[in-house]
Amino acid sequence: MVPGNQDRRHWMRSCGMGFGGLAFADLLAKTGMGFDGSDAGFRGAMPTHFPGKAKHIIHVFLNGGVSQVDTFDPKPELTRRAGQMLPFENLQTERKTGVALPSPFTFEQHGQSGIPVSDLFPKLSKCVDEMTVIRSMYAELPSHEMSLMLMNTGDQRLVRPSLGSWLTWGMGTINENLPAFIALCPGGLPVGGAGNWRSAFLPGAFQGTRVDTLNTDPTKLIDYLQNKRLAASDQAKQFALLQQINREHLADRPGESMIESRIQSFELAFRMQTEASDAFDISKEPEHILKMYGDGPQNRQLLMARRLVERGVRFVQTWHGELQPWDSHSNIKDEHRKVANECDSGLAALILDLKQRGMLDETLVLCSGEFGRTPSVEMGQDGSGASQGRDHNHWGFSLWMAGGGIKKGTIYGSTDEFGFRAVENPVSVHDLHATILHLMGYDHQRMTYRYAGRDFRLTDVHGSVIQPILAS
Repeated sequence: MVPGNQDRRHWMRSCGMGFGGLAFADLLAKTGMGFDGSDAGFRGAMPTHFPGKAKHIIHVFLNGGVSQVDTFDPKPELTRRAGQMLPFENLQTERKTGVALPSPFTFEQHGQSGIPVSDLFPKLSKCVDEMTVIRSMYAELPSHEMSLMLMNTGDQRLVRPSLGSWLTWGMGTINENLPAFIALCPGGLPVGGAGNWRSAFLPGAFQGTRVDTLNTDPTKLIDYLQNKRLAASDQAKQFALLQQINREHLADRPGESMIESRIQSFELAFRMQTEASDAFDISKEPEHILKMYGDGPQNRQLLMARRLVERGVRFVQTWHGELQPWDSHSNIKDEHRKVANECDSGLAALILDLKQRGMLDETLVLCSGEFGRTPSVEMGQDGSGASQGRDHNHWGFSLWMAGGGIKKGTIYGSTDEFGFRAVENPVSVHDLHATILHLMGYDHQRMTYRYAGRDFRLTDVHGSVIQPILAS
């Protein structure tokens, strides 16, 4: 019987808002159409194609376009040719660029490996012996939207499942009280919004759950996580009734993916009350750990990422704020310095913390942007004077990886003498994805999902594993 004069739909809605974490239902329940729905919900740990080195991934996304020639790819030729035009007639940029712009930062070799890092990262540079730096990445277009989608989903134009969704769908979860895929993003959304972590045609339960880490109060990071009006026992009864109604609804519509995903999302939201607050509460960390990571939303969320993988979360993506914080079209000296200062201590602490806890070997840390920046100075939009910044550059850029089966203290690939184009061992985003899947225990050519009459995979018809960067 439905109480009062409410119809069933309004009564279900009012019940639903009563238990904590229901805000996650919308985020987790959006699904594609056309699959059979047989795996639309929670799955425990699943077997992989072969034993993988990594069990978890932390993807640090420095969105906006990190300059490779100012971070991990020093180019003395830019200093020698300062103020001269560079021979790039056939390499188009998004905007007009001018003469060579030398890096305003100083490079030094670090560690036993001697990997050069600029003074933008004084603390992270001490960890290079744990890292592989790929200097020969390339994307397809110098556009934030398309390059973000390519890096996150393997396709720059069409709606496709994100890397995190593919992995959590394949591997399942080892903590049923937390989402298997979490995106930590302070402030607003990045360019492309939730499309960067959506599940598309994969079951909706494998979509990333976004948490706004700008708030420092763990009880306020997640809306409706706790219910102050009802005791846990009363919520359990309410929830049981709601799920019974949902399952009866599903019984009349077998295989309906949206209903199945919603049921699983409700269950996860209810269970999260027992663990989510603790997972995000970094105040429970010892003082020396808090000091090691440092202050600010970037450093805090890197500590949260460690706490989440420690609790079994498969894929954690941390975003460097909304929009494009690394998009230094002007005054790169000050702008890159500012954003690097916001994450340097946290990045170094993440590697050291995982290592000292014995977690680095099974946790792959990936730090990347969506593309790089030009070695030549960007000109004003009206064709006037230069602005001491750099335009977008998809022809060649750098990223680094650590842990999870990655070879230590390694540089792979190179750009030309100016740092514009990948020339030695070029690495596509599809190659990167194939390598990540391999480290997690999957053959990227065999990890497929049938939808709309064809088999889809993260790497589409591309990609090769980068064997030289794998640990023996």
